Amino acid sequence: MAINANAYTYSVPASDTDIQIGMRVLVPLGNKQLIGIVLNLYEDNPNGNVTIKDIVCTLDSRPVVTHSQIQLWQWISGYYMCALGDVMAAALPAKAFDRTYSLDNAAKKQKKPSDFADETDDLATLSESQRSALDSIKHQWQQKDTVLLYGVTSSGKTEVYTHIIQQTLDQGKSVLYLVPEIALTTQLTSRLGRYFGSCMCVYHSRISDVQRMQTYKRVLDSDSPLLIVAARSGIYLPIDNVGVIIVDEEHEQSYKQTEPAPRYHARSVAIMATRIIGAKVLLGSATPALESWYNATTGKYGLATMEERYRGLSLPKISVIDLNRQYHRKEMYGHFSDPLVERIRKELADHKQVILFQNRRGYAPLTVCRRCGYTPRCTDCDTPLTLHLRERLLKCHLCGYSQAMPSVCPQCGGEMRTIGYGTERLEDEITQLFPDAKTERMDWDTTRRKNDYQEIIDRFSRHETDILIGTQMVTKGLDFDAVSLVGVLGADHIWSQPSFRSYERAYQMLEQVAGRAGRKDKQGEIIIQTWDKDNPVFTYLTSHTYTAFLNDQLPERRQFRFPPFYRLITVVVRHADEKKTDDAALLLAKRMQQVFGKRATGVVVPLTSRVQKLHIRHIQLRIEKEANINKAKMMLTDLIRETNGTAGYGSVRIYADVDPM
Repeated sequence: MAINANAYTYSVPASDTDIQIGMRVLVPLGNKQLIGIVLNLYEDNPNGNVTIKDIVCTLDSRPVVTHSQIQLWQWISGYYMCALGDVMAAALPAKAFDRTYSLDNAAKKQKKPSDFADETDDLATLSESQRSALDSIKHQWQQKDTVLLYGVTSSGKTEVYTHIIQQTLDQGKSVLYLVPEIALTTQLTSRLGRYFGSCMCVYHSRISDVQRMQTYKRVLDSDSPLLIVAARSGIYLPIDNVGVIIVDEEHEQSYKQTEPAPRYHARSVAIMATRIIGAKVLLGSATPALESWYNATTGKYGLATMEERYRGLSLPKISVIDLNRQYHRKEMYGHFSDPLVERIRKELADHKQVILFQNRRGYAPLTVCRRCGYTPRCTDCDTPLTLHLRERLLKCHLCGYSQAMPSVCPQCGGEMRTIGYGTERLEDEITQLFPDAKTERMDWDTTRRKNDYQEIIDRFSRHETDILIGTQMVTKGLDFDAVSLVGVLGADHIWSQPSFRSYERAYQMLEQVAGRAGRKDKQGEIIIQTWDKDNPVFTYLTSHTYTAFLNDQLPERRQFRFPPFYRLITVVVRHADEKKTDDAALLLAKRMQQVFGKRATGVVVPLTSRVQKLHIRHIQLRIEKEANINKAKMMLTDLIRETNGTAGYGSVRIYADVDPM
């Protein structure tokens, strides 16, 4: 059987002659019996005279994993510096690790191949701009496997996608359509279902384990081409017959898996997958990642553009409100400025809808004693607790810890006050300002159940809701005809994060939420409240000159050795004992600097330095693009093993996060 990095070798009993690469097998490991995948077969024992154990049995009559999948798993394991077993665990549906469950079971339990109708509508006719972009994409695919489609919000990128999908299906090839958030699949699948009907299937973590296994089996076995709409985990499906992978909203952070391993980026994995299976990639965004834009403008990727909104609609007008002035002049209603309130009032009078964006959930991020300054904090994480007033709970948004909201300070008996605001507080304030308007909130707290998100979207689409308040859920790809105004509150928090990407993320998030307004018959307006009206992001945002903004960022990225000119690897050191964490991190940093020189930083204490009782330290490695990254990873792996092998540090958890966000 397989012998590879992180793999084990077993012998095949003479009676089991039908074993094949890609089959599940039951094997002994220590005192347990576990499920594994056959990665390779050998005629002779590759370990020489070492005695090896027999497999217990095969669990399938045919392979459940293809050769291409195994090749991709091995690349992910190497590139993202994680165990092959971690990749397998992430790639296969949970049911695959149930020895009593088989693909034949999945076939018997599946009542119908799709939740979508057989009868479909004709594709919409493309505009001249959309047709030009489609022709450009197809032409550039003749020279390059990856093309970036840069199209402003509401330019009709999805319609271009539908024509690419149809043409690919007509060629007998499947299409994998990746979206960054599960929430996005809801409105998108309804839209695509009208065109592609029963040949479409959906794959993400919110569907049941049985449904995931059924979809996996359908993709593996289908004799006809499919449209697979999926969140990032869809990249692990057996996509040998895929001709095109579409990565929509390719700039989104949600494509990056952070915990647990593998800490992969679905965009990068998609590009590698198409090289393995001989397919094409289309990256699409109104605000592409700086790295993608750089690759497209320097010729590594192809580039197609759509710089006008569909039907010639104007891009939204963006107004910036100076909160310093508003508070000084006492022109505030709670956390709403007078200009924003007046515009909301006007839009509601005209029977239009309003979206309010605040990227903090809960009622208030801080609760502080007026007398002694005491702030309730999580017992397991280095973070203040967020007040959720309706539940009367203080919650940690990192680990889920909660405690009752104190009526007085537990230390001195003083009065507790709140600082800051989240979506729950804004909902209360807007309801008081506009009691006759129907208001709803869309954030993690209101969309926990399976159908919550869809129901909120449906009510808003039917105009049963006048004002929708939400976190970044409301910024991503939603299409509402009657939204003419978007208000942005708490914008300063977006770019105040300690990251070299903070300005880029701020622009992307604000431009994306701006794109929700004025998508049909009227120019939309975006009102952004800020304490920092002179922030350089606004210079480009108010004129919608995103490409100029990206080009302006490049010299700074080069100067400070960040992507796209350098590759980043963040080494993370974790342990429950703070001193041991510090000592291990300092030792590793010293060894890294001896090997890599100035490419390795010293130990960095992150903004949140303890999560779930584990103290955290970072060391960053910056490698020039022209350097041998594989050699650097091998050297780093040796240094991590050497540190873990040092007396006293065996229990310290050390891992590498390649291409951190």
